[in-house]
Amino acid sequence: MKRSIHPFPFFLAIVVGCLVNYLGDWLLGVRIELFWGLETFNFRWFVAIFVLPLLVGFSVSYIYGLGGKWIAFFPPLIVQYFSYYQTQHIIGVPAGADLMPMGWWGFFVILAMEVSMIGGILGEIAIKRIYGRSSPPSSDMNSESNSPSVAVLPGKSEGASGKEV
Repeated sequence: MKRSIHPFPFFLAIVVGCLVNYLGDWLLGVRIELFWGLETFNFRWFVAIFVLPLLVGFSVSYIYGLGGKWIAFFPPLIVQYFSYYQTQHIIGVPAGADLMPMGWWGFFVILAMEVSMIGGILGEIAIKRIYGRSSPPSSDMNSESNSPSVAVLPGKSEGASGKEV
């Protein structure tokens, strides 16, 4: 069965994911494209890279449904790209900070994208319940006996009392 992309939930999930990511970064006050020395890597930065994308991926998967994990990596990429572009070309780098080298910034963005995908998987697990064990479907023929079936070793038979005969 081939599943096609549904355009409205796709774009709605991307937009909501971008809003969650942007507002989360804004509330935390973290811009990962800026390097302030070692104080850059503090608790708020950790939350912006590892916890916020988890929520972003969960929200994308909640809106899109099955397959949301595959589109959950777009919002961190989109938001961080525009943030980097905004810092570099529009608002400029604040005094005392440097623009993160592209290689390190790319590494951090990929890290956030992967965590967002994990959030998408968790969203599918929580919302759609598609992973894990499931009980086999019950048929009406087996409804006569309410007792669990007993496995019998080959070459042995059981009597009515359950003991070997």
